[in-house]
Amino acid sequence: MSKVLLLIIAGVLFLSPAATAQTTRPSATKKSQPKVVYACPMHPDVISTKRGKCRKCGMDLRPTKTVVAEVPPETNPVDPVADPSIPKTESSSFSAAKIPHARVLDQNGKQLDFYNDLIKGKSVAINFVFTTCTAICPSLTATFHRVQQEARARGLDVQLISVSVDPTVDTPERLQEYAKKFKAEPGWTFVTGDKAEIDSILQALGVAISNKNDHTPMVLIGNEVADSWTRTYGLSSPKSIVDLIAGAASLK
Repeated sequence: MSKVLLLIIAGVLFLSPAATAQTTRPSATKKSQPKVVYACPMHPDVISTKRGKCRKCGMDLRPTKTVVAEVPPETNPVDPVADPSIPKTESSSFSAAKIPHARVLDQNGKQLDFYNDLIKGKSVAINFVFTTCTAICPSLTATFHRVQQEARARGLDVQLISVSVDPTVDTPERLQEYAKKFKAEPGWTFVTGDKAEIDSILQALGVAISNKNDHTPMVLIGNEVADSWTRTYGLSSPKSIVDLIAGAASLK
């Protein structure tokens, strides 16, 4: 009898919920790991979770901020191909009041007041280059040459300005050779000078950099009299850029 009783008790214990229930731990909720987002300074819509280059302009993607949400990887971030006929254009809240009276030199070695001599009372287009650049600068400068030709054909009075982001190397003599190489005509000024003076210009125009290779491919187009300013992609078609210059010049 005692053996039967023991078997019955063992069976009850085996079948009881307490015995059969498996101890389960709630599965840990998978937390999204913070990710660094990299974006193009000129094309903020081009983003990636990895370092790389902008597919539109070739600039290095820069870390922007850390986010929790998953960001889709940028499609082929090293592909610099973009449609040059469609400019990336943004109206700017920039004001001419920010432009300093920096002392600079042009490609002929003439000392100028950056604001008074090159900006005041004018319609302008400003880009940023350096003479030893072998990446985007030659294309930016060649585009400016075509912009100058197109603007002249349309009777537009515009001051083109190419600011060197490497003033310690880019002497007036180097800039003069560079200007000749790209067939710059009167009305197109290449700017260099003391690094502190050039840095003050870059800072004021919102394009300050610590590495010359990270300079923006942006062109700043403005009408100082109307204090109207636009930023556009420097490898847009020359016609598109000249259209923006014409629009700025028409403002009173």
